[in-house]
Amino acid sequence: MEAFIETLMSKMTLAEKLGQTNMAFIGRDITGPILSQNVDEKIRQGLIGAIINTYTVEDVRRIQQLCIDESRLKIPLLFSYDVIHGHRTIFPIALGLSATWDLKLIEQSARIAAEEATADGLNWVFSPMVDIARDPRWGRISEGSGEDPWLGSQIAAAMVRGYQVDDLSRTDTILACVKHFALYGAAEGGRDYNSVDMSPLHMYQYYLPPYQAAVNAGVGSVMTAFNDINGIPATGNRWLLNDVLREQWKFEGLIVSDYAAIKEMSVHGVGDLQEVCIQALTAGVDMDMVDEGYLETLKKSLDEKKITEQQIDQACRRILEAKYKLGLFNDPFHYCNEKRAQTMIFTEKNRSIAKEIACRSFVLLKNDRQILPLAKSKLKLGLIGPLADDQKHVLGGWSAAGDWKQCVSVRQGIQNLLQDQIEVFYAKGSNLIEDPLILQQLNAFSNDISLDNRSADIMIEEAVQIAQKSDVIIAVVGEAQSMSTEGGCRVDIGLPECQKRLLKALFETQKPVILVLMNGRPLTLPWEHEHAQAILETWFAGTETGNAVAEVLFGFYNPSGKLTSTFPRHVGQIPLYYNHKRTGRPFDPNRFIDRFKVNRIRTHFN
Repeated sequence: MEAFIETLMSKMTLAEKLGQTNMAFIGRDITGPILSQNVDEKIRQGLIGAIINTYTVEDVRRIQQLCIDESRLKIPLLFSYDVIHGHRTIFPIALGLSATWDLKLIEQSARIAAEEATADGLNWVFSPMVDIARDPRWGRISEGSGEDPWLGSQIAAAMVRGYQVDDLSRTDTILACVKHFALYGAAEGGRDYNSVDMSPLHMYQYYLPPYQAAVNAGVGSVMTAFNDINGIPATGNRWLLNDVLREQWKFEGLIVSDYAAIKEMSVHGVGDLQEVCIQALTAGVDMDMVDEGYLETLKKSLDEKKITEQQIDQACRRILEAKYKLGLFNDPFHYCNEKRAQTMIFTEKNRSIAKEIACRSFVLLKNDRQILPLAKSKLKLGLIGPLADDQKHVLGGWSAAGDWKQCVSVRQGIQNLLQDQIEVFYAKGSNLIEDPLILQQLNAFSNDISLDNRSADIMIEEAVQIAQKSDVIIAVVGEAQSMSTEGGCRVDIGLPECQKRLLKALFETQKPVILVLMNGRPLTLPWEHEHAQAILETWFAGTETGNAVAEVLFGFYNPSGKLTSTFPRHVGQIPLYYNHKRTGRPFDPNRFIDRFKVNRIRTHFN
């Protein structure tokens, strides 16, 4: 490999070396604020090293063919995508996967994702996401494994093994990318992209271990974080990327920025585009995702002796090494096999495993008087709620190439399982959310949430009528998938008010109510917990959601999931996590009662 790459680099111009460090956007999903321009021409000139968000054998082959046929050195492209919890077959969100506590199943989900992604033309996935998070207001808590560094580390290693196995040159393995390095999940106030400020003790004891576990497992690439650390943005933080990652942990792979993270360092106040590109390259970032800062400024910086050609060569070399390990120099179309695409994607076997994992991810939060499991016959069931017959939101955020039209709703899952053995009465009951400003924000990139044209009163009245003729009510409530994802931070993590009004009406019928939750974060549920007979946490469970929910509700599978992130009673308790250190004066309610008595005695004698 070293001899091959040395020979190749001796033929490359400076522009072509810089081209390898440039990732361009072409594709189906918009996952950031910048879209690439004139991509085909830049490929011809050798000015692009990787593509983000393009998949399918047809599209990948066309673009790779352009590169091989019309660029001077015919250096193949990397094709990358955010495959977080499945590619076409979608598994539960990562927070749900972690609730299984089953490392073999989690590794298997990554193995299937790798098989499907590579069959769809991809060779690089931006996963696993291993950020420890202790603030459920942060939207991206849904993408990680919760608050425990030990479990997070085990899952990080399992995911890397599932993606890469032990041979990246195989057609069914894929280059993994651990992210977001580092501490992204500790953003102040749970606000995405916000500053991070913590002690070295907390950093090394709680937050860094999962990243290091991924490195120890052989992860091929690392993605930088948007936040700053000790006042310096992670993407330009030499202490983090060089001293810790490369020198302490001996990481030798490829470092890529997050989407436009290099350019956005200017907003942090670090400097103009040229200055932040110097800082990122000097820190050790090899590839610039989408913003083309390296391509536009590094030649000028080299001419001004602000960087060295050796630094550019090192970044280029690491990218070429990744391509070599993936077998792309032997066969640029290594991942463009139409037969694999037809036989390995969204198979019945993959869906069956997705259903099993979904069942194992569910957490039974309450089951008063053993109301669950439900009877499998002679039951009149009221199925109510904005997510009861929903296919779209069950996928969860970052659902890659998953097609919501192929997903199973809870209503369909119950029908699939029991056919006509029970009577099911359905009513939507309420919208997911009604606040117009929040709706506008959530629908900014896609129209995932649409309002029912009926009034809230009419929908609730219909739901109450359904409830009154039912033996038991299943209320399927929660969040829209876009409420728990990047930028999906919430100051109030309770159920939306329109859903609470629906539940209040259902509780007032005096019929037993079982809550089925779909959400990407811990929620504040003290009122719901007080009134509901049972609460089943299903997260966003992916493609097979409805079938899995039905099997658990009716006793075909006993829910065994365990929480990996703490559910607070009120947002005022945040941050709240299980391994909080004891204080020197822990809360003791009796002490305050005693003080009250003492004060009464003093008042009496005075």
